[in-house]
Amino acid sequence: MTEVLVRADGLDVNEVPDGYVIYQTAADRVHYLNKTAAIVFEFCDGARGTDDIVARVSRMFELESADGEIEACIQSLLREGLVLSRSK
Repeated sequence: MTEVLVRADGLDVNEVPDGYVIYQTAADRVHYLNKTAAIVFEFCDGARGTDDIVARVSRMFELESADGEIEACIQSLLREGLVLSRSK
């Protein structure tokens, strides 16, 4: 089975000029995502796993050595409960 990343339920996502403001209703928390984190968040659509997202974001920004930072962003989104890992 493949693990994919999905956005959590109960999120109020609002686009702002420099990214997203996300209100997490269950935890009564507000999260600010910069433009790059917002793009990573958008890729968490249930169709892609971590490796695919890292590769896509790296290609999108033409980055050669940012895999660690993109993975850290994904781990932060997971830790905060904004995205979840699911079996596909």
